[in-house]
Amino acid sequence: MNNADQTDRRDFDVLISGTVFLDIVFTDLPCPPSPGREVWTGGMGSSPGGIANRAVATARLGLRTSLVAGFGDDGYGEWCRRVLVEQESVDLSLSRTFEQWHTPVTVSMAYENDRAMVTHGHRAPMSAREMIGKPPSTRAVVVELEGDPWWRPVQQAGALVFADVGWDPSGVWDRRLLDQLDGVHCFMPNEVEAEAYTRTATPEAALAALAELVPIAVVTRGSSGALAIDSETGERVEVPCLPVTAIDPTGAGDVFGASLVVGTLAGWPLEHRLRFSALCSSLAVQQFGGALAAPGWGDIADWWACLSDRAVAGDPRARRLRESYAFLPGVLPTEPAKVLRRAEATIARLADLDKRLDDPHDDVMERTTRSRRGSPGRAS
Repeated sequence: MNNADQTDRRDFDVLISGTVFLDIVFTDLPCPPSPGREVWTGGMGSSPGGIANRAVATARLGLRTSLVAGFGDDGYGEWCRRVLVEQESVDLSLSRTFEQWHTPVTVSMAYENDRAMVTHGHRAPMSAREMIGKPPSTRAVVVELEGDPWWRPVQQAGALVFADVGWDPSGVWDRRLLDQLDGVHCFMPNEVEAEAYTRTATPEAALAALAELVPIAVVTRGSSGALAIDSETGERVEVPCLPVTAIDPTGAGDVFGASLVVGTLAGWPLEHRLRFSALCSSLAVQQFGGALAAPGWGDIADWWACLSDRAVAGDPRARRLRESYAFLPGVLPTEPAKVLRRAEATIARLADLDKRLDDPHDDVMERTTRSRRGSPGRAS
């Protein structure tokens, strides 16, 4: 596997900053909630969320990941911090814990192949720039264009910048935001955002407009796949998403972006990068929760093995898909992948977290993971 160049002497592979939320996700809703009515759901999971989705996704795919974020001094914040550091091996040396500041919380309700969210939180007492101080050396940064461009110093030091953009609730979609793309290596909005900011009517037209601004332009289209252009080589790629049953789309875009970083740093062709990202996001939506739904290399290896078995058995769709992903065996790691923990219906007691990290045979661990590779489990 060539995820991280062992000869690279920079401190990290990827540096990420943003807000960490405690995510409480309800899935399998029979209908959306309405005033005066109680709705019972078929599933529930708890997980670090927000920017933690990206950090966990890159870390699970082998990148040395540093996250800059504020944490409350409450139980939610302590739990999120410990999961990220002790379970996911995310570096939090630049993050801060603030007294009398509560951890932001999001309740996500997944239904009709999408989700609705309710969030409460406050701005962190300190900016990312203040928390970072002198930036560490890194191969890449993943950023959102809005707000303080704290990432400029690391970009000027040679880091590749992968940028996204959030939803504009005002509906203005100020085109001046695109001025911040100067120095960005890869811009990856979804089709609604891309069309709105470029004032175009189709994702193809939006992609063409964005390709004039950045070396790599990507437009994600949810269940319709993704489009990308490498403006330096002229290569244009369109890939479909994988046909899966989605139980929770929370964090799927973050997983897609994280996977794109992995493929870019590894030097893969654009088509392979885009297909790999589509695969990883498709695996993620089959799990509860954003961060803890992110796949690891074991999930990808299991998917490939299952696909190959179906292709050998004569499934024509599996054969075509295997041809499209024939590059995977060449990038899969040779060492065994660790078991991944999935989102659970409850926030674990800290003692439980210690036990599960120390004892891979714990019965609760066995209920939340299905194989040594980290293949999909199901929260209650």
